[in-house]
Amino acid sequence: MDRDIIDRKQQLEAWLKQTLNAQVFTLTVASADASFRRYFRVHLADKTLIAMDAPPPQEDCAPFVKVAKLMLDAGLNVPEVLAQDLERGFLLLSDLGNDTYLSALNNDTAPSLYLSATDALIKLQLASQANVLPNYDQALLTREMQLFPDWYVAKHLKTELNAEQQAVLNNTFDMLNKNILSQSQVYVHRDYHSRNLMITNENNPGILDFQDAVYGAITYDLVSLLKDAYISWDEEQIIDWAVRYWQPAKKAGLPVPEDFSEFYRNFEWMGAQRHTKILGIFARLYYRDGKAGYLKDMLLVMGYLCKVCERYVELRPMLKLLNQLENTQPQIGYTF
Repeated sequence: MDRDIIDRKQQLEAWLKQTLNAQVFTLTVASADASFRRYFRVHLADKTLIAMDAPPPQEDCAPFVKVAKLMLDAGLNVPEVLAQDLERGFLLLSDLGNDTYLSALNNDTAPSLYLSATDALIKLQLASQANVLPNYDQALLTREMQLFPDWYVAKHLKTELNAEQQAVLNNTFDMLNKNILSQSQVYVHRDYHSRNLMITNENNPGILDFQDAVYGAITYDLVSLLKDAYISWDEEQIIDWAVRYWQPAKKAGLPVPEDFSEFYRNFEWMGAQRHTKILGIFARLYYRDGKAGYLKDMLLVMGYLCKVCERYVELRPMLKLLNQLENTQPQIGYTF
């Protein structure tokens, strides 16, 4: 095991002994993150807690603490911050359990689980205020999409875009940004999907991994939820669940378009940005961080992206580019 990791765990254990007033505890791994963060379950005599290890300078706990309070104030079920050492990157949190949405979703459970998730999302969005969270602005949106050529194309496909292909990519990014920035802006969790939603007995769902929250497009979190990188549904089902978000959102006064077809177009274009980014992120997790588990999810994500690009004439040059890239790696088999 890496010496730094051992040292961090020893530091965390020492901090917990002090924080818990010498109560006897044991630690087990709760989950690994797609970042440098690690989570441990703290087993006490009468309950369990969660310890977050977010090593500086790679990670900063302050946004987690800030967003946790925003979400608690909005009535959402998120971990309570029980103790913190921001300088060393340690947090002690309440425990929302082991039962992720991903572990429980099936045709029978999905309707009620997604209803709870969209109700919680509406609560979050209704609490939105400008100038509280970072803006999901053009610079950030573009920086995210740039992960696609930098990591998916260059590193994963080992391909270099020619001038014409680069122009297609730039134009697609510009069109997506124009649409996304024209959408109503609300609080955005940014990873609101089945691995970060926990099944809880009260105030379901429990919500995790919200430290990167921003102020951005109202469709973003719904895309994360319904076009999940880790589980897929028929398009008719996705549309039905999108309607079941849109109707109560409109009734609650959220700034969604009056026409569902306009809302769904925005939803799909937001998805094109997100899925372009995710392909780059999954490649980076493997080639930079040695995390191979995400490679198997690329096919589903590419499927989402290709279907949207095929549906809208403005995005068909991007579909042509994706097909050209497929031809550089025919064994990957992205055919739609």
